[in-house]
Amino acid sequence: MTQELQALLFDLDGTLADTEEAHRQAFNEAFEAFGLGWNWDQTLYKHLLAVAGGKERIFAYAPAPQKEILAGLHAETVAKLHVEKTKRYRAKIAAGSISLRPGVAALIEEAKSARLRLGLASTTSRANVKELLAVFFKGRNPFEAIVAGEDVKAKKPDPEVYLKVLDHLRIGPDSALAIEDSVPGLKAAKAAGLTCLVTPCKWTEGGNFEGAALVRPDLQGLTINDLCHLLP
Repeated sequence: MTQELQALLFDLDGTLADTEEAHRQAFNEAFEAFGLGWNWDQTLYKHLLAVAGGKERIFAYAPAPQKEILAGLHAETVAKLHVEKTKRYRAKIAAGSISLRPGVAALIEEAKSARLRLGLASTTSRANVKELLAVFFKGRNPFEAIVAGEDVKAKKPDPEVYLKVLDHLRIGPDSALAIEDSVPGLKAAKAAGLTCLVTPCKWTEGGNFEGAALVRPDLQGLTINDLCHLLP
């Protein structure tokens, strides 16, 4: 028997919007400001997206001997570098250089009309989430439950972020559908017991999305009725 769909749980980066190019540019601007001599081109950045979290991504990339320097000053140096990156990323948000992916706005509106509950499960910072939602939805945040990077101890593919959203909504995983764009996101959703729809962005396309209920280029043309049929 198919469960009744009660909630849609969205990832943010790459799912609601293709934010990754703005993130990449902001990282490179911060690296230049700190005189590191690093540059993440699109091919390298696509590879680095396997690591969730900006600070984690910086440390994973850092070549020796810089890795040793960063290890000794991790709390200070990497944090300051990430603050600089975040400042530059938020300037890009304010400039309106990021938009929702195709089909996202229409599906959210249909979900609201159908009285489905909406959750956001992101490991980006709460400040980034807040600023993006303000731009996308003009102060009318549609998400009842938001869990961000500061709210979890472990990032995707750990399921903690999804488990916390479910807890906030007080529903079980069999009544919700996760919408993701990446392999770590899919793994996190599945580990939380959720059915997951994947819409890869250009940074995540070609990944192994085994276990997804459906893989599509985007949400364009999908209806709530279509999503209801994805639940087991």
